[in-house]
Amino acid sequence: MANEAPVICVRDLSVGFGDRLVLDHLDLDVRRGEILAIVGASGSGKSVLLRSILGLVRRSSGTVEAFGQAVGPDGPDVEIEKRWGVLFQFGALFSALTVAQNVAVPMREFLDLPPPLVEQLSQLKIELVGLKPGDGQKMPSELSGGMIKRAALARALALDPEILFLDEPTSGLDPISASDFDNLIEDLRNTLGLTVVMVTHDLDTLHAIVDRIAVVGEQRILIEGDIAAMRRFDHPWVRSYFNSPRARAALG
Repeated sequence: MANEAPVICVRDLSVGFGDRLVLDHLDLDVRRGEILAIVGASGSGKSVLLRSILGLVRRSSGTVEAFGQAVGPDGPDVEIEKRWGVLFQFGALFSALTVAQNVAVPMREFLDLPPPLVEQLSQLKIELVGLKPGDGQKMPSELSGGMIKRAALARALALDPEILFLDEPTSGLDPISASDFDNLIEDLRNTLGLTVVMVTHDLDTLHAIVDRIAVVGEQRILIEGDIAAMRRFDHPWVRSYFNSPRARAALG
């Protein structure tokens, strides 16, 4: 599915908090059409990397380009922001709004559309992610964990983005729900032509739908490649993660 044209280019990226340097002169490309997984040990900086690309964490140095345009240190301009969608780890739904109202938020913020059309488009996105038509009128407190993920995904897709960012998308889901969500992401990539960048620790996800993996460690990208490349790489954490009994069971 993926080709070699990078849709995101990260160069010489450094991010720190006080005296602690989390990322140091990190480089990463995201290829158009791929599903790229960012993995790493707890505290390695994988979520910091994702948030720095999005402009939610200010970088100390380096550059980020999306669609060939520079993303400033304070975040992207509106035109870039409209071209990507984000699913945060716990959904981050507005608790006082219904599912349909949550999905409509980006449309109301960025698009000048009549309210009836916004409602119709919101309903389309809700059904696109596998929720039932009536689920749009539910409050977040009425949803299961899997439904929250799908509702947040519908909101991330509200503006028909070209890039989808996912932070631990299957975290907290049971194995069946996680597998269903993986299949949904892959189907959406294939049907909508999305580029997907996800932070994950889920070995089943890595095996099932990911095209390429980037391992964050020692403040940089240790290795990029497929599962086979991960298994061959001689680094203690990478070797342990991808060659443990649990990994062999998940990855086959």
